Amino acid sequence: MTTTNPTPVKTPFYDRHVEAGAKIVEFAGFLMPVQYKGITVEHLAVRDNIGLFDLSHMGEFEVTGPGALDFLQKMTTNNPTKLEIGQIQYTCMPYPEGGIVDDLLIYRTGEQAYILVVNAANLQKDFDWLESHREGEVSLVDRSSELGLLAIQGPNAQKLMRELTDYDLESIPYYSHVTAEVAGVELLFSRTGYTGEDGFELYIPNEHCDKVWQAVTEVGKGHDLALIGLGARDTLRLEMKMALYGNDIDQTTTPIEAGLSWIIDFDTDFIGKDVMLAQKQEKPKRRLVCFEVEGRSVPRHGYDIFDGDNKIGTVTSGTFSPSLQKSIALGYVSRLKGKIGRTVEIGARNRRLPATVVKPPFYKKASHR
Repeated sequence: MTTTNPTPVKTPFYDRHVEAGAKIVEFAGFLMPVQYKGITVEHLAVRDNIGLFDLSHMGEFEVTGPGALDFLQKMTTNNPTKLEIGQIQYTCMPYPEGGIVDDLLIYRTGEQAYILVVNAANLQKDFDWLESHREGEVSLVDRSSELGLLAIQGPNAQKLMRELTDYDLESIPYYSHVTAEVAGVELLFSRTGYTGEDGFELYIPNEHCDKVWQAVTEVGKGHDLALIGLGARDTLRLEMKMALYGNDIDQTTTPIEAGLSWIIDFDTDFIGKDVMLAQKQEKPKRRLVCFEVEGRSVPRHGYDIFDGDNKIGTVTSGTFSPSLQKSIALGYVSRLKGKIGRTVEIGARNRRLPATVVKPPFYKKASHR
């Protein structure tokens, strides 16, 4: 597990997690709640109702200046010129060889102002990568330590948020953000999430984190709000085939191999474009695909995938899906072996688990606005 800090950091909500009886683990250099009442219970609370996540380990970089847009266009694959103020874009930063530095969100907050939300384990690496390519009239500032981040996720997320803000939530499309008062604190919040459900993510100045937590949890009592740890966050995202950096994508994988071609705009010039364009034209040798696995045994990261006696790939993520009540997995396999409906076997210790390639996402109920 990668850590960004020699001594684990407590988020602004750490004491609240301890009070709530959370099991605390070190993750990406932070002390984080992995679960409160159990992964399955928390997972289903988000699918059926509403849950609250502490995501303060995520990183936030502020990019501003006359050269900000050109800089982001060079550094990321998904054309940021398409962003209006108030919109958000999912994208990735590539290496020259086509591998992925990180996947991230770009918030456009002003005419020449953007916020990048990056993965906790990559925070310092990402900042150094951006800084090493920064030139011209561009300011790059790490705001990560100044903010707490809470996510309110689930089909009833908007009902709870209505009691915390007077802002017209119906007017906020998916992947958009506003700055408004929430729980009496002016802050930036967005309609985004990593669960496949409706929801909001709140970027809270540290000095107001306790006030906002208390307000959200107090209002949440009337909505059966559940506290959610990293364990359920992982099972929720996996059901939606949302990639996890370090498991499903990394420096050795390209966006095209990972099924992320939709966040590549080849009409722009960015680092690694030539490599990705050639891979698109020639077709990648492998693909990240979804597997449903027979039985209740869980395929784990690193397990081999077989077609008969031939190894054709490797599992990147696996879990027992609380929503589907079956084992599911992601893995890279040879492109011609990854067609929908194909059967394979996953090597699990001394036995083979029969599995079938299925169309993503695994969980089909959720629909975005």
